[in-house]
Amino acid sequence: MAHDHHDHHDHPGTAHQHSHGHGHGTDIDWNELGSLLETQAELFTPVYEQAMAWLAQEVTGPGLIVDAGSGPGVVSCLFAEAFPGARVVAVDGTAPLLERARARADRQGVADRFGTLAGELPGVLAELEGPAGLLWASRTLHHLGDQRAGLAAFAGRLAPGGTLALLEGGLPSRFLPRDIGIGRPGLEARLDALEAEWFARMRADLPGSTAETEDWPALLRAAGLGRTRTRTFLLDLPAPAAGRTRAYAAAHLSRLREGVGDALDAGDRATLDRLLDPSDPASVHLRPDLFVLGAYTVHVAVRPA
Repeated sequence: MAHDHHDHHDHPGTAHQHSHGHGHGTDIDWNELGSLLETQAELFTPVYEQAMAWLAQEVTGPGLIVDAGSGPGVVSCLFAEAFPGARVVAVDGTAPLLERARARADRQGVADRFGTLAGELPGVLAELEGPAGLLWASRTLHHLGDQRAGLAAFAGRLAPGGTLALLEGGLPSRFLPRDIGIGRPGLEARLDALEAEWFARMRADLPGSTAETEDWPALLRAAGLGRTRTRTFLLDLPAPAAGRTRAYAAAHLSRLREGVGDALDAGDRATLDRLLDPSDPASVHLRPDLFVLGAYTVHVAVRPA
């Protein structure tokens, strides 16, 4: 699965690496997937808007903003709106997603200061038109085997006084109460544990994988940056969920069912199958208590002037 400019969560069972250019699958319908990615990123707009309002207090006149691992450009275009004096470059490994980004920029009237760059991160950043005043990487870094080297490459593309913003960490999302009335209570916590194991395997299998303590401010300082700050932003979509929210929850749980479902016991598998059955009143498609609650952490640091 591509990190989550796919859906802003890492989880198994999807076209993980593709939108960063780590493995270009030929069997993916990028038009269909691009539409899904756009819809999911739009659902997360409140998180991005909160983060950008915070960044706007920290960053003045960024000049060039780089969205490293942009996917279809939903966030890139939000940056163009939030920083009307800046030029924005969406960087991704998948050309069809960048085509969507350009089309979105055109629809939103920001195409005159919007560009795209296709290629593998972090090396492709050497092709940027100039140093970045702000480089944003949302769940991109952890798809690089050597995260320390990746951070150094990101930091190296900053202008003096430029800011690097990483969206990494946070908390697993929740969609349902602990006791959902079917099966054994606590299903989502058990899914979290399996997803964490899957994530560790994904990291271990990356080329050049290097274990790091995920102390992001310390890693940012090790990359030569200073003035580290951290903020966490909530996505809070309360019950009863709207249709788009239900579709997102169903897609999230479907990928977990595909990716780690075999590691669940038979009772949990049966519960998850009921949650995904559109004809079952207990499913996420129909139940009245479905919500989305997630926490997304952004770490910021500045290159010395």
